[in-house]
Amino acid sequence: MSFTIAVAGKGGVGKTTLCGLLVQYLCEQGKKPVLAVDADANSNLNEVLGVEVEMTLGEIREEVANSENAAQRSVPVGMSKADYMEMMVNRCLIEDDDFDMLVMGRTQGKGCYCFVNGLLQTQLARMAPNYPYVVVDNEAGMEHISRGVLPKVDMVLLVSDCSRRGVQAVARIADLVNELELKPKTMGLIVNRAPEGRLNEGTMEEIEKHGLTLLGVIPQSIEVYEYDCEGKPTVELPSGSPVKQALRDIIDKLEI
Repeated sequence: MSFTIAVAGKGGVGKTTLCGLLVQYLCEQGKKPVLAVDADANSNLNEVLGVEVEMTLGEIREEVANSENAAQRSVPVGMSKADYMEMMVNRCLIEDDDFDMLVMGRTQGKGCYCFVNGLLQTQLARMAPNYPYVVVDNEAGMEHISRGVLPKVDMVLLVSDCSRRGVQAVARIADLVNELELKPKTMGLIVNRAPEGRLNEGTMEEIEKHGLTLLGVIPQSIEVYEYDCEGKPTVELPSGSPVKQALRDIIDKLEI
C-alpha cells in the first residue's frame, strides 16, 4: 500500500516549492520510487524538480476531443479509444531516476475539467499501488479533495504564508477534510516564508483560533527567490539551505 501525502493551500504560498523539496527528501531517505503528482491545472512542479513535461492529462482530453472529428482524427485506425488512451497516459508519465511524475495540466479553450479530473482519479488508483509514496501538489483550492479525486489520503500538509488569509484558507480545507471523513493519519500546518523563521502573535492567534496543528515554520529565503528568477530548479538549492533544513526537520518529526 502506498502512503499518500496531499499538499494543499491557497495560491502563491509556495506549496509547490515545498512539495518538490519533499519529493527530493523522501528520495534521499531511500523511500523511492516516489510518484509526484502535479494536480494543479496551472502546473509547474516539474520546474521545481527540474524535469521536462512531454504531455499532460489535459492534452489527452484535446486528443480525444479531436478524435471525434474525422478531419482531425488522432486515434489510429484499428485502435480502440481505450487502448489509445492508455498509450497516451503512458506518455504522460515522466520517469526520473528516483521518482516518476504525472502532470494534470490544463485544457485548451472552453470546457470543464471533469474529464481530466476523472482521468487523474483513474490513473492514481491504477498507479499508486506501485509506489511506496505518492506526493500530490493540489490546486489552489479544494476541488480534488471535495470531488474525491485522491483515492486515499494518509497525510495532509496544509501550507500557508504568514497572512491571516492564508491561515483562514487552510482552515477551510481542514474543515472540508473532516466533513468528508477522509481521516488522514496526520493533518497539520506548515507556515512558509516566515521572516527569520518566526511567527508574530497575530498569526499564532489565527492558527490557535482555528484549532490547527502547527507542524513547523519555513524561513523566508532570498535563495529560493533567486533560483526562481533564474529559472533554476529549486531542488538544486545547497543541502545546507535553511529552507531545506527546516523542511527536513518537520518531516523527520513526522516519522513518515
